[in-house]
Amino acid sequence: MNKYYFTSESVTEGHPDKLCDYISDKILDEYLKQDKFSRVAVETFATGDLVVVAGQVTSNGNVNVESIVRETIKEIGFNNKNTDIDYNNCKIIVNITKQSPDIAMGVDIGGAGDQGIMFGYACNETPNYMPLAIDLAHKLSLRLTNVRKENILNYLRPDGKTQVTVEYENDMPKRIETILISTQHEENITMDKLKQDIKEHVIFPTIDKNLIDENTKIYINPTGKFVIGGPLGDTGLTGRKIIVDTYGGYSRHGGGAFSGKDPTKVDRSASYMLRHIAKNIVANGLAKKCELQISYAIGMKDPLSLYINTFGTSTIPEEKIISIIKNNFNLTPDGIINYLNLREPIYSKTTNYGHFGKDGLSYEKIVKLEI
Repeated sequence: MNKYYFTSESVTEGHPDKLCDYISDKILDEYLKQDKFSRVAVETFATGDLVVVAGQVTSNGNVNVESIVRETIKEIGFNNKNTDIDYNNCKIIVNITKQSPDIAMGVDIGGAGDQGIMFGYACNETPNYMPLAIDLAHKLSLRLTNVRKENILNYLRPDGKTQVTVEYENDMPKRIETILISTQHEENITMDKLKQDIKEHVIFPTIDKNLIDENTKIYINPTGKFVIGGPLGDTGLTGRKIIVDTYGGYSRHGGGAFSGKDPTKVDRSASYMLRHIAKNIVANGLAKKCELQISYAIGMKDPLSLYINTFGTSTIPEEKIISIIKNNFNLTPDGIINYLNLREPIYSKTTNYGHFGKDGLSYEKIVKLEI
């Protein structure tokens, strides 16, 4: 199509699903600090004043899970049982067992921890090689959190969502059609003040003014007040924000969540690797857009398949790019883990505001490909 619209959403770290993701990754990081070969698959569930942590862990580490849960809830800013959840007195249930020996049998020899398909994507729409809509949605969510934590808007509470619709023309971003922000707040704030403050302190400092015009629609808390939030307003669960975590729906998704999983789980590590490869294909000038798919079988080292789509933007044949990938990168689980240094406790840095497009992560580095 000559002109079309595409929308992506993001959520703040106080969204109940992200609260659960963050707890799971904090637990993972603590196990990796104590034992870098820990195998962790931890899920978190939060509703009302109850948090349940369950899963499988095999590790020499000894982690106080309840303490991590309370510290994480406190860090996010939840401290009121009447509006969201209170880290001081919420109920916590922990049920963690060891990894199945049937799974461990394949992982012990360097095989994949499960079967599955994973995707990676990059494009030249933004400096960080992310699609524009999800990039802006994440920046708005991060700004929404920062103005709360820095007391610029001290009446905000941790829960919130953002959404951005971008108008494309000839397959390139032209302008923003719609900005939507829903944010939790204290009871005594009027909607007029909230809307004025969000525009002044969140939207306009974040979005390039050249992307906003007189026809751009801005919606702030469209249903009115948003006082009850967090797990009190909506049940949270690890792994329910997989599109927010990746490319905002602009690229396909294999279905596997990231948070709470150690790097032997290719759902996470292979997705990180494919992002790295796709980003470097674009950064090295081999294509303007690149989507990759890979597949694995449980217990097997080598991938079953590798697929590429550059959407007609490649500068050399796609078959040649596949050869370049295979010549430059070891795509076995151990090869990925070692190349990206994934046994380090980096995962709570990845949880919020997208796993991709952020500085300081090994899979976001740009390298020169041997062509």
